[in-house]
Amino acid sequence: MATVVPVEPYTGEWYPGFQPEFITSPYIIDGTGPFRKEDEDKFWFLDFHWSRGMTPLAAFAWGQDGYCWGTQHAAESLPLPPGRGITSRFAGTHLYGSAIPETDPREIGARANRLGTNLPRFLENYQSTWEAGRDELEATWGYFHGLDLTAVPTGDLAGLLGQARRYHQRSMEIHFGVMYPLLVNFLGFYGACAEMGINTADIGKFLQGEDTKIMETDRGLAELAKKAKAAGLRQVFEDNSGNAIRTALSAKGGSASQWLTDFDDFLQVYGHRQEATCDVGVPSWIEDNTIPLDMIKSFVLKDEDHDFEAAARNAMAEREAAVETARSGLTKEEQAVFDAGLRSNLEANFPWWQDDHNYYIDLKVMIPLRRVCQELADRVGAEDRNDMLYLFWPELQKVATGSTYDGGLKSLVKDRRQYFDHWGALRGQMPKVLGTVPETVEDPVLIEIFGLNPSAIRAVQNPNAAEETVLEGVAAAKGTARGIARVLQSSDDMHRLEPGSILVCESTSPSWTPAFGKIAGAACDGGGMLSHAAIVGREYGVPTVTAIGIATVAIKDGDEIEVDGTNGRVTILKRAADLAGA
Repeated sequence: MATVVPVEPYTGEWYPGFQPEFITSPYIIDGTGPFRKEDEDKFWFLDFHWSRGMTPLAAFAWGQDGYCWGTQHAAESLPLPPGRGITSRFAGTHLYGSAIPETDPREIGARANRLGTNLPRFLENYQSTWEAGRDELEATWGYFHGLDLTAVPTGDLAGLLGQARRYHQRSMEIHFGVMYPLLVNFLGFYGACAEMGINTADIGKFLQGEDTKIMETDRGLAELAKKAKAAGLRQVFEDNSGNAIRTALSAKGGSASQWLTDFDDFLQVYGHRQEATCDVGVPSWIEDNTIPLDMIKSFVLKDEDHDFEAAARNAMAEREAAVETARSGLTKEEQAVFDAGLRSNLEANFPWWQDDHNYYIDLKVMIPLRRVCQELADRVGAEDRNDMLYLFWPELQKVATGSTYDGGLKSLVKDRRQYFDHWGALRGQMPKVLGTVPETVEDPVLIEIFGLNPSAIRAVQNPNAAEETVLEGVAAAKGTARGIARVLQSSDDMHRLEPGSILVCESTSPSWTPAFGKIAGAACDGGGMLSHAAIVGREYGVPTVTAIGIATVAIKDGDEIEVDGTNGRVTILKRAADLAGA
């Protein structure tokens, strides 16, 4: 009998003043919105990408244009035989996703035939397809980046809002239009390897060692840290944090001023980046220097610099060794199958694309919409530049087209800010899953990206999860590490990570990558073999276990733990309370 986790506690009032017509918008199969009682028949997972929660505009923009348009559009275009994309619902400010299955056997067969025709064409043209999509988005980015919003007539802001939203929506079409066929190709190779008796834990290693724009960014941060130490600025970083570092460096002058010039030059290239996936509610590094400065501080305070070149060499050596080991156990016929699959996956490399695309899509496509909203807020006399982010799209359009931003709407924004803060504080208490929980899921995105395998699904249903001391998950990156656990809710808290500590979180996104330059290991609730944490763990040589399901529930901040990334096991050695009393 299936387990049912009630959705009813989350079916009450959504954001104050919300009306259902606020989120009526084109979608392929199913749109977004707050939970309804009838949603209990489906399986919903808490999405780790937005641990802060989402403002009304972010909820609309991602929930509707990202999940419900982007994934469903791509799943119908390729198509995926058993799945029609993902839909979403909100419990307070927190987003839950659910795969949309195709259950008609005749339709599944027809979709499989179309996939068989379309996938080879995609793979043959993958590089040019991705580059064309990337260049299209970069051209649109260049258009927005070149705008002087202060010179735009107020009457034109509504049109710019529409263009910025379409930029995001188009990016989602490109994003999932590339992601789904890459994933299908990987899964075909994965299945062939499994049938030939190859250790499936090694398959991710076959594709590692490729450089990405995210890793390039991290090297830039580390280089700035080296310059800071060479300029004698370590003490400034040690004594301050966040934007206070910038203030202290500005006051110091001399070599500190030159360092700030180098830092600002870096930001002009890499600073158009937010610390969340496609979230209009989050500032960029240029708007708020806190995150990059704290990242650089973490590198400055390390006794030894992280050796990126050595890590890259080791990743490539491990890849070559893993491939050789796999091939050595195969017949000549099997080697031919393996070589063809490997060649196809190296040419259309999902792990490489998964990290590289973040630079061009996930981390910056919401910045134009955010900037136009802030300009509009300045024009209409908002109390805060981010007030427009607490409006739903129809409300925002009315303000942009001349409706008065009056006391009633301002009061509503204030109430919604309080609602956002209230639910944000509840993140650690949110159920990992809601609705009717299956024993297993079939959607490849849920398995390989979100880590929703049978073990993880069983774990989150364990009523004694908080007392568990041995946790099982996906062996994402090999090796064993011991250290003090730092349980973090979001990348905003990365400054709490000390060199040699163990990162414990729901999962990671590119904003967490610099942490892998100083942590000893990582343990994540979610994430499969193709998740960001798994990919970066392998590239940086950091033992990593993903898809644990209950890492942030069972492990307490300050516990001493061991991460066995080779066997997919995390052991709590000593509780923080016991260590404090020792």
